[in-house]
Amino acid sequence: MTALVFRAGPLLCALRLDEVLETMRPMPTLPLAGTPAFVLGISVLRGVPAPVLDVCRLLGGGPGELRRYITVGTERGAVAMASGEVIGIRPVHPEPAGGHPALLGGASSRLVAGVDTVGAEPLLLLQSMRAVPDEVWEAAAAAGVP
Repeated sequence: MTALVFRAGPLLCALRLDEVLETMRPMPTLPLAGTPAFVLGISVLRGVPAPVLDVCRLLGGGPGELRRYITVGTERGAVAMASGEVIGIRPVHPEPAGGHPALLGGASSRLVAGVDTVGAEPLLLLQSMRAVPDEVWEAAAAAGVP
């Protein structure tokens, strides 16, 4: 499969290319009250307000260096995934994450679809980012996002 490879803090991650709408520089982002720590807030992307999620925090780390937004389409609209450096587009051949005991529990089992390597570095293929928690959409709606 072909994927967009990027950094999320110290982690090397990938999203299936068919899920990615575009990458862009970070845009001004306003905080949203009542959302999880991985939600940076809301930003206007191409004239439309969208939630912004910090991929590093989403995966259980601290705040990562935010260098790019990777936008992903969802049923309710675009979502920006705040990431570090975008490495590029490359083929990935992940093994299912469920085969490794360390990736069986907690958020990882819901977020990591598979594991591959790039050289000697592990690469996490993320599950579809199209599923944004309802609480994020509810907070966005309270902030006036359609």
